[in-house]
Amino acid sequence: MRVANASICSYYETMTPSANSTPLLLWILQGITALVFLAAGGAKLAGASQMVAMFEKVGVGQWFRYVTGLLEVAGAIGLLVPGYAFYAAVLLALVMVGAVISQVTVLAASPLVPLAMLVLTGAIAYLRKP
Repeated sequence: MRVANASICSYYETMTPSANSTPLLLWILQGITALVFLAAGGAKLAGASQMVAMFEKVGVGQWFRYVTGLLEVAGAIGLLVPGYAFYAAVLLALVMVGAVISQVTVLAASPLVPLAMLVLTGAIAYLRKP
């Protein structure tokens, strides 16, 4: 009886991710999320015509495009620094809350991408909480 239980336990241990693989998967998630925010923030800072038009339509001024771009780039860098990943994820989640609100209320566009990024940054913040 004891041997059967031991083999069942070892079978399930091979089916679940090990404790060592979880941090690696989290770092991969953070890296991909950082690349997305670096691209989006870089486009805002570079003055991509689509970003300029979007912020013009929102009506808060182009200065807000620069602020948002800086927050996204800073958050992307922060996701890759071990001591700052939690705070960067919270910052980016707050930026995405604003993006979802502006997509729905002002731009009349689909909020799926900002919602997806909100979920990702929220998950990172939860998993990296101090």
